[in-house]
Amino acid sequence: MTQKELLYFEDAIGHIGNIIKIINESLKNISDERITTFLQNELTVHENLKEELLMKLKEKANG
Repeated sequence: MTQKELLYFEDAIGHIGNIIKIINESLKNISDERITTFLQNELTVHENLKEELLMKLKEKANG
């Protein structure tokens, strides 16, 4: 994996982390059950995506 590709991964992980923070903050302030359910689902999707990207990086780092 090239340095440029590693930087793309780093950027993507950072952006996903920001989305996760925004969703968590939104969940604290929203009382509508439909929106809360939607945001919880999105939170799960983004947490899984972040974990997947981190695992791909670990795979590349280990060989």
